[in-house]
Amino acid sequence: MPSRVPSLRMLRSFFTDGSLDSLGASEDARSKRHSTSDLSDVPFSAVRKEGWLHCKQILTKKGKAEDREDMLAWIKVIRENSKAEGEDPGFASQALISKKLNDYRKVSPAGPKPDSSPKGPRGLGIRAEFLKQTGTSAPRSPRQDAAVTKDESSSQKAPWGINIMKKNKKSAPRAFGVRLEDCQPAPDNKNVPLIVEACCKVVEDRGLEYMGIYRVPGNNAVVSSLQEQLNKGATEINLQDERWQDLNVISSLLKSFFRKLPEPLFTDDKYNDFIEANRIEDASERMRTLRKLIRDLPGHYYETLKFLVGHLKTIADHSEKNKMEPRNLALVFGPTLVRTSEDNMTDMVTHMPDRYKIVETLIQHSDWFFSDNEDKGEK
Repeated sequence: MPSRVPSLRMLRSFFTDGSLDSLGASEDARSKRHSTSDLSDVPFSAVRKEGWLHCKQILTKKGKAEDREDMLAWIKVIRENSKAEGEDPGFASQALISKKLNDYRKVSPAGPKPDSSPKGPRGLGIRAEFLKQTGTSAPRSPRQDAAVTKDESSSQKAPWGINIMKKNKKSAPRAFGVRLEDCQPAPDNKNVPLIVEACCKVVEDRGLEYMGIYRVPGNNAVVSSLQEQLNKGATEINLQDERWQDLNVISSLLKSFFRKLPEPLFTDDKYNDFIEANRIEDASERMRTLRKLIRDLPGHYYETLKFLVGHLKTIADHSEKNKMEPRNLALVFGPTLVRTSEDNMTDMVTHMPDRYKIVETLIQHSDWFFSDNEDKGEK
C-alpha cells in the first residue's frame, strides 16, 4: 500500500484519460474492499495516508461523483493536496476541477430537480460555491478585467451626470394655459405676464383709433402660430415680426390668453362674491364691496387686472374713433374675465348681465378702484 499522496502530474493523467493503468494494478485490488456508500465514513486524512486512487474509488463510482456534496468534498481534497505538493492551485481549479465538473454533469442522478423557475431562488453552482467557501475567485482574462473597470467607472460617474441633467432640466415658462404666477413676467412689472404687456403695447401704439378693436377676430392660423412660439418659452418678443403687425391677430391673442387661464382673473373662490356684490341695490355699498373684493385678490391677479383695466380705459377714451365704449368692451371681455374654471351653461346664462356690468363698472371707475381714495362712491 503506498504511503504517500500521488503527485499532481499523475492526477492530471487520471482526470484527462480516465485510465487507472498509470496508478498501478495493486490499487484495483484494494478498491474492491470498499463501497461507494462509505463516503461519509472516509476522513480527508485517509487520502494522504492510503493514496489518491484508493480514496478516489471510495468517494466515486466509476470515476463519477454521486451528488453535489460528494463533488464539493472531492474538489476540496484536490485543492488542499495541490497546495501541499507546491502546485499552482489556480491550475487545479482550471483543469482538474473542470474535468470533474464535466463528469458530474453527465451522470447526475435523475432524481427530483430543484425548482428552476425564474421566480424561484437560484443557488450557486458547484464551482462558484467552492470558490466562495475557500475565499478565492475564478481567474479572469484581461478583457474581463477591463470591462469590469469600465463598468465601475461608469457607475461612479452616473450619479454626477444625472444630477447635472436634473439641474439643467428646468423648463422655460410657458405663456398660455398656465397660472398667472407661472407665466413669463414683464420686465417692468414682475406681477404682469409678458404676453399681456406686449399685446397691450402693440394695440396702444397702433390701434387706438382702429375701428372695432377687440371686436373683430384675427386669423386663427396666425394666432395659433404665435401661441406655439410663445409657449416654447421665449423671453423676448420680436414686435417687428410680420405676425405682430396685424392688430386683429394681437387683440385675439390677448383675449385667448385670458380665456385659457386655468384660474380666471377674478378667481374661482371669489366668483360668487363678485356676482352677489354686483346685485347690491345701494350704489355706494355696491362700489365699496366690489372694491374690497378686488383688493383681496392675490398679488399677480390684482396687478394684472389693474394693468388690463387701465389699458381698456385708454381704448375707451378714444371711442369717438374706434367705436369701443366701456359697454362694448365689457361685452367682449366680460365673459372672458368674470367666469369660473369649470364654467357651465347655467351660470353663463343667468350671470351674463352681471359679468358685463362688473367689467363696465371697472372701466368707468378704474382710477378709484385701483387708488387709495376711500371716500368716492359710484357716480
